[in-house]
Amino acid sequence: MKPAWANGSSRRILSILLFVFAASFPRPLAASPPQNNSKEQSLVLPGGIGHPGGRLVVALRAEPKTLNPLLAADAPSREVIGTMQADLVHINRATQLTEPALAKSWKISSDGLQYTLVLRRGLKFSDGYPLDVDDVLFTFRVYLDQGVHAPQRDLLLFDGKPITLRKVDSQTIVFQLPRPYAVAERLFDGLAILPRHLFERPYEEGKIAQLGTLGTPASQWSGLGPFRLKEYVAGQRLVLERNPYYWKTDEEGNRLPYLGELVFLFVPSADAQVLRFQSRETDVISRLGAENFSVLSREQKDDTMVDAGPGLEYNFLFFNLNDLGEKAPPEMIQKQKWFRDEKFRQAVSSAVDREAIVRLVYQGRGAPLWGLVTPGDRRWQDEKLPHPPRSVEGAHALLKEAGFSWTTASNGERALVDSGGKPVEFSIVTSSSSAERSKMAALIQDDLKQLGMRVQVVPLEFRSLLDRVIQTKQYDASIFGLVSFDADPNSDINVWLSSGGTHLWNPSQPHPATPWEAEIDRLFNEQMYARTFEQRKVLYDRAQEILWENQPMIFLASPDILTGAKKSVGNFRPAVLEPYVLWNVDQLYLKNDAVNATR
Repeated sequence: MKPAWANGSSRRILSILLFVFAASFPRPLAASPPQNNSKEQSLVLPGGIGHPGGRLVVALRAEPKTLNPLLAADAPSREVIGTMQADLVHINRATQLTEPALAKSWKISSDGLQYTLVLRRGLKFSDGYPLDVDDVLFTFRVYLDQGVHAPQRDLLLFDGKPITLRKVDSQTIVFQLPRPYAVAERLFDGLAILPRHLFERPYEEGKIAQLGTLGTPASQWSGLGPFRLKEYVAGQRLVLERNPYYWKTDEEGNRLPYLGELVFLFVPSADAQVLRFQSRETDVISRLGAENFSVLSREQKDDTMVDAGPGLEYNFLFFNLNDLGEKAPPEMIQKQKWFRDEKFRQAVSSAVDREAIVRLVYQGRGAPLWGLVTPGDRRWQDEKLPHPPRSVEGAHALLKEAGFSWTTASNGERALVDSGGKPVEFSIVTSSSSAERSKMAALIQDDLKQLGMRVQVVPLEFRSLLDRVIQTKQYDASIFGLVSFDADPNSDINVWLSSGGTHLWNPSQPHPATPWEAEIDRLFNEQMYARTFEQRKVLYDRAQEILWENQPMIFLASPDILTGAKKSVGNFRPAVLEPYVLWNVDQLYLKNDAVNATR
């Protein structure tokens, strides 16, 4: 998952992408790649047959910081590199299921400990060098090297023990797991296979961090994705060209991708991106806000505007439940007595008008949430989870049960007080850069006023917000958003385990602070190692129900994925998983009347 707290921020780096070779390193092998006489076993993709050629232009909010997957923490870098990488097993963003990629097949042993993958024959990197098992062995050696500090390493450890690899032959490799792991094949998604012929020497010299600068010459670039580097103009654009060795074809045998070039323009704001799209300087646009989507749908009649439905982003309100110790101010200690009472949190949840949030924040293009699984996740929703309508009366009853009562304040308004007569007043901090979450906070402020709570909304610059919530823990409540990289529950594990660094209401606990958190730990750990979907679903459903009962996060809403493309773009099929519009970039094409058009 990544955080949706601010544009381009990232909670967890699961997308692991293409490596490139920096200009400071000469090509270690001969300029001409060795010959590979094996017949290519290409992957045939179903879908509309397109036309070759043409240039597709896409806008990015910022310039990529790197083309090195070991360093890529920003969204622009991940999106660009994602068009130049390939993985052994891939998650189809449309079906949300795994499918063969560089590995044409895989087999799981009866004990769930061994995954045997067979590579396609005859595949080549974008510089013409052949791919074989030695590239895979080298890749995972790099990922697992503790000295490299690759974020990928954590994904490949089980109870602190690493996956091990064994070469069977030039096309077959065995991955040995320390213990069974549910859908381990999903871990391969996004794990880019590195070109050993370019990468091995700098790795041995300890110069990995110097790889992947944007100024790297295209001649020293290599990957297995549909595109490769052509041109970089600092502050303006990055141009990729078609990889002539790409290993996928359409159903008529035409080698993909169809596009001749893929151009990323660096456009710093959402409104500027809309203007570029309106002026036909870009061909596709992604993650539109509801207001801009409505404008484009109304004005751009000839374009293809697609509301793909709710994605995997969930927005939520949460209270400061951290153990602040004896040095905590008395006022905060008093507030935490309220926040730690599940009836207080349940009352707040009951009073929040989720339907109003969807209507007023997202103009109806979103879904109200009562749990962590959004409607965009096709398999993991708990049908038994309650979805009660807003009830101020129910909230009043819960507060009475918790010992709260009401009095008349000096301004004549009804005020909620605790059992000691203390007025219930607290603040909600949120990101000043997110207009949507600022609106949510204002709506919740009005909702809770009906309970007699006095709530102050405090917008903060994003870094200050993170410092308050994550570092100093000097806050009462906050509104955040998270976005999953994958629909599978294991992608959220760092949020829900009490030891997780993104367990926001009380992160990185050495031991679970409450019995219900200990039970969630147990359920998540058991589902992680269960062998069947049915077993996992039962465990995950119960975890969702415990979260509903205790409300450590008050789930609010999930926005729809709103996208658009010019009518000239074929095979445009946006998904609710990242990357929303470029997940099938190898199948996108420009229709006949646009292929020869120039900008």
